Amino acid sequence: MGARPHHAHPALVLFALAMGAFAIGTTEFAAMSLLPFFARDLHISTPTAGHAISAYALGVVVGAPVIAAFAARLPRRTLLIGLMAMFAIGNALSAISPSYHWLLLFRFLSGLPHGAYFGVAALVTASLVPLERRTLAIAQVMSGLTIATIIGVPAANWMGQVLGWRSGFFVVSGLAVITMTLVALYAPRIPGDRQASPMRELGALGRVQVWLTLLTGAIGFGGLFAVYTYVASTMIEVTHVSESLVPVVLAIFGTGMTLGNLAIAWLADRAANRTVIGVLLWSAASLALFPFMAGNIWTLSLSIFLIGIGGGLGTPLQARLMDVSGDAQTLAAALHHSAFNIANAIGPLLGGMAIAAGYGLISTGWIGCALSLGGLAVFVLAITLERRTAQLAAIACE
Repeated sequence: MGARPHHAHPALVLFALAMGAFAIGTTEFAAMSLLPFFARDLHISTPTAGHAISAYALGVVVGAPVIAAFAARLPRRTLLIGLMAMFAIGNALSAISPSYHWLLLFRFLSGLPHGAYFGVAALVTASLVPLERRTLAIAQVMSGLTIATIIGVPAANWMGQVLGWRSGFFVVSGLAVITMTLVALYAPRIPGDRQASPMRELGALGRVQVWLTLLTGAIGFGGLFAVYTYVASTMIEVTHVSESLVPVVLAIFGTGMTLGNLAIAWLADRAANRTVIGVLLWSAASLALFPFMAGNIWTLSLSIFLIGIGGGLGTPLQARLMDVSGDAQTLAAALHHSAFNIANAIGPLLGGMAIAAGYGLISTGWIGCALSLGGLAVFVLAITLERRTAQLAAIACE
């Protein structure tokens, strides 16, 4: 793929990494928006089709810690290229799935490199900027994912309607190949950590604050996915609008998520804990309003925009994990995306159960609100324990 300049401008590095985030964001969220179409094509129910979303999320959950623990010694540039190659293959296979069960397998395989890619990308990004700009720089890389929800996901949804749902996965595979090229050209040639080992990386799992931070994301972010997974179905069956409006509302969600991602990162560089608490409260309130706003396209669009803003939760939690994980940075950074894809599995699962139980598509809003409040409770416990530990350490030093 050619050699890159030894001192590429940080903006070019961030762009290359953001392109990977764009590819991942497109496949992750587009699969949800295409759910009614592949459910129809594969002759399965909407809740059953939601299992394909959960299969991808399970791939992230499994792949992130395994790849991060065993690949921590590899040069980060090489690792990023390899992860994008895996991602390209997984999505190409998803596009040619002959049946529902093959689709489940290929979505699982597509998810394996997701968490490790974002984790390594966050570490590379943090190495390029001063500490006080770290969260915002990570947010700029993550903006590739949020911009995907404005451009990539609506485009994939439109293609799914016009060319068939398989075309969306082919496009994502092509985006992954473009990312491989950009990373090869611009990512810094940072040697691998020769002292890294699976056991050292697994040391992060012995830290209570790592687990509580991961649990905050796993529960708290599930609310967004509970609603987003079924928003296309809600628009068609509850709001009673044309399928052609689905990409428009998805773009509105993406706009909210992009603005929230950057604004929340800016706030988190100044007051990290208070920002996380505020975002979880915002998410709980906006998700609670969803059932009351789903009946009209204008109020639904506003509700989806407000829910999208809460999608900025990930960046401050990523930065917090880097602070509480000690020298097990690679695994902790990757586990962050395992946690968020546990949320991606829990949200659709609980939302689908509520729908299947007869509570209707709008019940996903109540499920989402409860999950956001659950994440808030975990985070309050985390900072309470953190403060108590600091107080005990101060007393011991006196």
